[in-house]
Amino acid sequence: MRNTLEKIDAIKTILDRYRPFPINVVNQLKDYYRIGLTYTSNAIEGNTLTESETKVVIEDGITIGGKSLREHEEAIGHAKAYDHIYSLLSKEIVSENDILFLHKLFFEKIDPDNAGSYRKGNVIITGTDYLPPDYREIPMLMKRNINNINRGSKGKHPIEWASDLHAEFESIHPFIDGNGRIGRLLISLLTIKNGYCPVIIPPIRRAEYIAAMRKANQGDLSMLRNLITSVICEEMKALKKVVENLIKI
Repeated sequence: MRNTLEKIDAIKTILDRYRPFPINVVNQLKDYYRIGLTYTSNAIEGNTLTESETKVVIEDGITIGGKSLREHEEAIGHAKAYDHIYSLLSKEIVSENDILFLHKLFFEKIDPDNAGSYRKGNVIITGTDYLPPDYREIPMLMKRNINNINRGSKGKHPIEWASDLHAEFESIHPFIDGNGRIGRLLISLLTIKNGYCPVIIPPIRRAEYIAAMRKANQGDLSMLRNLITSVICEEMKALKKVVENLIKI
């Protein structure tokens, strides 16, 4: 993993020479990742919209035949929440209200009664024997998670730190639904804030991601760190090519 982190940082050093990116480049990158992150994050949770279908749902408001209303609302809601993370980049701290509002943006058309609120009961996670904490512990656990976010990486590599915080958030499982989507938006917020790309986990690596989360819930963070580092490395390579091409135009 250390070699991969060094490769990522070498790419970041090259990208830093172009910063601040021209506004047209920033806008094109935002739009690009808006579709990519929405599609992949929803696909991991079982949404069957393709990437091209996700794009027309979000950008054109077109309804896709044979797809459920919920799948459409997940795409639209996720895109709204994604747009909001850019308003959080300039904030010195991430607040509890920021996280609750992200959930509200994503979930308000799907389940308005629970959107923007912590779960009010205990849940199980299918496919695993891990039991999330009792719902009464969530406010305290989330305050600790948010404090860990705002303390910064404290000697850890920023990507390793973001991965560990993602594991912590997912282990809390604070919402009745949407935990994965909000958790992946939060880790992307942290990586973007530190000069890296968003964390985009391709659907083809879904089983690997689920296995890594299962290991993390058992206290072994290494598999998740390796996966997050791997996907960021691939995305940073692509980002470098895109930026260099756009800035030459």
